[in-house]
Amino acid sequence: MHGTESPSDWVQKWAHLTPKNSQMLDLACGAGRHMQFFKGLGHQCTGVDRSSEALALANQHGQVIEADIESGPWPLENRQFDVVVVTNYLWRPLMPRILQSLASGGLLIYETFAAGHEKIGKPSRPDFLLNPGELLQTFASLHVVAYENGYWPDAPKYVQRIAAVRQVNDSDRQFGLSCR
Repeated sequence: MHGTESPSDWVQKWAHLTPKNSQMLDLACGAGRHMQFFKGLGHQCTGVDRSSEALALANQHGQVIEADIESGPWPLENRQFDVVVVTNYLWRPLMPRILQSLASGGLLIYETFAAGHEKIGKPSRPDFLLNPGELLQTFASLHVVAYENGYWPDAPKYVQRIAAVRQVNDSDRQFGLSCR
């Protein structure tokens, strides 16, 4: 079942940028492997997935929301999170919602399959594979901390991944807050 494997190395590598007791969103969380990881770091976790079976496992790590985020209403209206994690999932129409869900000063960690992966396995449809530089273009308004795009032979897979921070907005600056 998706979400029962170890946390992504990419997620683990950049999780230290999230302050203690942050609100974390794991989008398309599956069984909640990243929720479990962030809960262990002292964060409050929310996971969204359409599989009730997977969410039955994820609910031990935080709040879970069963929702079909591709064809149903967005279940997180007016909610923002200090860290948003998305792995092995791509639905381009949601990209603006993902960005809206990231709080000022918040961290986005995104990792999914990239063009080239169709040569070695699934997913193979272009709808589910990022184009070169797509995460950089999609999240151009964020401050990029790290970005990778290519083939990882140890997996083996073609992936694209980004760790990026939303700049602190003007209302936060008036209260003396700054970007991490």
